Amino acid sequence: MENHLKKLIVTILLVFVIAALPAISRAEEQNQQKPEESKVTGEIGLSALSAYIWRGQELTRNSIVVQPAVTLSYNGFALNVWGNLDTRPYSSGDAKYASQHTETDYTLSYSRKFGILQITPGYIYYALEAPYSGATDPIDSQEIFLALGLDTILQPTITAYKEIDHYHQWYFLLGVSHTFAFNKIVSLKLSASASYLLSTDETTYAKYDSDSLATTDKFNNFHDGIVTISLPLAVYKTLTVTPTLSCVFPLSDDARYEMMARSVQGAEVVSDKNSEYIYGGVTLNYTF
Repeated sequence: MENHLKKLIVTILLVFVIAALPAISRAEEQNQQKPEESKVTGEIGLSALSAYIWRGQELTRNSIVVQPAVTLSYNGFALNVWGNLDTRPYSSGDAKYASQHTETDYTLSYSRKFGILQITPGYIYYALEAPYSGATDPIDSQEIFLALGLDTILQPTITAYKEIDHYHQWYFLLGVSHTFAFNKIVSLKLSASASYLLSTDETTYAKYDSDSLATTDKFNNFHDGIVTISLPLAVYKTLTVTPTLSCVFPLSDDARYEMMARSVQGAEVVSDKNSEYIYGGVTLNYTF
């Protein structure tokens, strides 16, 4: 399976590079002839969603989550700060908890475009907090990643994430999307992604059995898939309001058992956990 995965990854990477080669030399010539003026740009976002689902894991339930984000960009470099506020932390019993800020992510990246090929390496620090007041804080996580994207039909992207701190694993994500612009205000965006998870340490990221109990094996299989439909509304030249609806589902039985085991930390029994989710909400984005 590992050899097959490596061959698949190498093949996809080669397709991206070969498809972009004809445009790379042209892009370099254009960059030399027309130097672009560098300036600081930014974006402020605020999302209100019916759930927080991360890589197939249900991290909230029966709660609205509020997720603010700020991004600053300059000359290809970007710094993003993102947070998650759970307005009603989940309890499997009768306990009631106050709103809890559960996570802050810091992402530093650099993007460069060669014709239709865009390359983006980066680093993410996940500062994790307890799911509810009085609980133990999870261990923070760090990742490095490399994303390759093609500015062509379906806007395909492939991203490889490598955890370098505690939860030792690789996470490969292939995504496509297409936007239908009805007019200057209303658009319809359809997107989908599929992932593969490869653990390098069974003690920090194990494979789970059909009872969602950790085994002594490493996880090595296709993981979660996501299909999203959104409706960006350009209410002002710098302000966009986007309703979204997403469906998340496992791509293998191994993923199903793992997603159930890791979902909703407050749940006491596996039967109280899920592996398929439909959630949605609205996002406001202001650019400057």
